[in-house]
Amino acid sequence: MAFGNLVRAALAFVVLVLAMPLAPAMAQPTHVIVRARSLDAKFIGTHTGGVSVVLTDAATGQVLAQGQIGGGTGDTAKIMKSPPARFDAISDADTAGFEAVLNLAKPTLVRAEAKGPLGRPASAITVSSMMWVIPGRDVLGDGWVLTFPGLAIEANVARSSGRAPKVTANVTMMCGCPITPGGLWDSNDFTVEAHLLDGDRIVARTALGYAGTASQFAGDLPNVGPGHFTLRIIAVSKKTPNAGVIEQPIDM
Repeated sequence: MAFGNLVRAALAFVVLVLAMPLAPAMAQPTHVIVRARSLDAKFIGTHTGGVSVVLTDAATGQVLAQGQIGGGTGDTAKIMKSPPARFDAISDADTAGFEAVLNLAKPTLVRAEAKGPLGRPASAITVSSMMWVIPGRDVLGDGWVLTFPGLAIEANVARSSGRAPKVTANVTMMCGCPITPGGLWDSNDFTVEAHLLDGDRIVARTALGYAGTASQFAGDLPNVGPGHFTLRIIAVSKKTPNAGVIEQPIDM
């Protein structure tokens, strides 16, 4: 009888344990650094207004962290002049980044959505990527690097009595890196044009040449008579996919 009672008690205990809900896994703080790098150039940081970042759980849409990338553009020699060996870091403590701490209880497919450069709103783009992040496995060093293709453009139109309007475009890499003759980003490797549009119709166009100051390209717009127009600036790299376009209203 005593043995039978023991068996029944043991079975009852097993049933009770199996019926109990499993304790939820403990969340582990996991550090993730996100960086934004301009295609064929350096990191995007405070110099051009930074980059906003939102990290979400790709399965549920829950926001896990959000913030802004800030800091320096990085070491030019390390990034652009001395190709790193495999696994060599190209960032340092001063390189722009956003460090998030994610409290994860299980492996999570994380979506990163980043917009910038915020200081060049007419040229800002949004880049997104996804990556599995494992609880307790930090993503540090160079971290999670998002590549931003494009060129950042700002335009200005100057008018003087009796003369054609002069358009000047400031064209840089997305990180703000300068374009100069014979420089690391050689002005001879870029073409810049200004288009004047009446609705969807191009009524005039002119090439903008290097204007003698870093990243400055300039040219005269033809006189097309009075009216409300759109000024479109197009900058294109001859050697990479980088291109930029901005449009703004202009009265002639």
